[in-house]
Amino acid sequence: MKNAILRDKTGPLIKEMIITPIAIVDPPLLNAAGLHAPYALRTIVELITTDNISGISEIPGNIAIDAALESARELLIGKDPFQLNAIRYTLENAFGKETAAERGDAPWDQRKLVHIFSAIEVACMDIIGKVTGLPVVDILGGKMRDRVPFSAYLFYKYEGAGGEWGFGLDPTATGWSAARQAKALDPAGIVEQARAMCKEFGFQSIKLKGGVFEPRAEVDAIIALREAFGPGVPLRIDPNALWKVETAIEYGREMEGLLEYLEDPVRGQENMAKVRKSLNTPLATNMCTTSFEDIPTSISLGAEDIILSDHHFWGGLRASLELSRVCDIFGRGLSMHSNSHLGISLAAMVHLGAALPRLPYALDTHYPWQSDEVIAGGRFKFEEGAVAVPREPGLGVELDRASLARLHQNYLDCGLTKRDDQVEMQKVVPGWEFKAVRW
Repeated sequence: MKNAILRDKTGPLIKEMIITPIAIVDPPLLNAAGLHAPYALRTIVELITTDNISGISEIPGNIAIDAALESARELLIGKDPFQLNAIRYTLENAFGKETAAERGDAPWDQRKLVHIFSAIEVACMDIIGKVTGLPVVDILGGKMRDRVPFSAYLFYKYEGAGGEWGFGLDPTATGWSAARQAKALDPAGIVEQARAMCKEFGFQSIKLKGGVFEPRAEVDAIIALREAFGPGVPLRIDPNALWKVETAIEYGREMEGLLEYLEDPVRGQENMAKVRKSLNTPLATNMCTTSFEDIPTSISLGAEDIILSDHHFWGGLRASLELSRVCDIFGRGLSMHSNSHLGISLAAMVHLGAALPRLPYALDTHYPWQSDEVIAGGRFKFEEGAVAVPREPGLGVELDRASLARLHQNYLDCGLTKRDDQVEMQKVVPGWEFKAVRW
């Protein structure tokens, strides 16, 4: 074939894996599990081949996951990065399989293996793209759209911008920088935060992270957002499963006609199904249906209308594409969950978002809340709330080595080894405890 891309069967092979934990500045954002620490943890994984091609990935930081990655190093050395099926099989044989129960009750996923799979797969796909000259979106089957839309992600928050001084302020800040450090503890504060974020990034839809205050206060914030932005801006709220079934039905009915979807109002598939049968508003989840083994029960119960994928938690980009096909078969929508991330994760999300056959909902992203970056050339730009799909081979981003070193030093200095929002909340509200169901 004249235009075929030919590759030597003997190479390149993986010769080195570098694992670098980093800490990035994070504001004091409130959520169902407590309070964000002044730093959020990420781990950067770099695979280097025998012909010195580097592939990179980024996952949520956790000392236990980092240790598991370290133990996987010898399994990967000498492997062909193109042979992703064989690599996955090798890792599964070494580590076994995880159950959905290992996800945990916290709003974030606490499994190890899915993080390992996604870290290795994304780095390998970055290598594959650089060898073939193709962007990752083409390796995933081709680009369905040139830009991927994201949603404004609002948080109740205390005053401050995070970092070394925790809740310190910059009195000279303006625009989104000022809003990023301002407190937002009531509907008026949430509306001002939304206005500043949408003005800065051009977002066309809005999500509120709930589960912080009693439901009446959070529903009032949704009403205030609807009044401020009008009927043309889709709204979402995520109570992170802290509501009882009767609470979700009561306030869900009040918000009918206001929401694009209601995310994880209650805990567990059975409870989600009860709420879903009582409301006309679509339900979304990234907490009750989080793995392929969850899907049969999800379908039989009718637990949700929309699954919020996350390649970090579903085992990579290809698994997320498989999930999209399952969703199509069973009439489910698909969008994406987010966590406190930098540009490598954002690039992977954009490539995946561009490859999905259908993308009816703007994706979540914490990116506006972060001020650090680990990729060369600075932070991604949003236009009208969307990010253009990189055209360069692989992910289309490269490491900024100086930034990586600085952020790794942050990790060493801050002393954090895993996320624990309850501990951070107790520094502000002594005795505060996480509850799986609160209202």
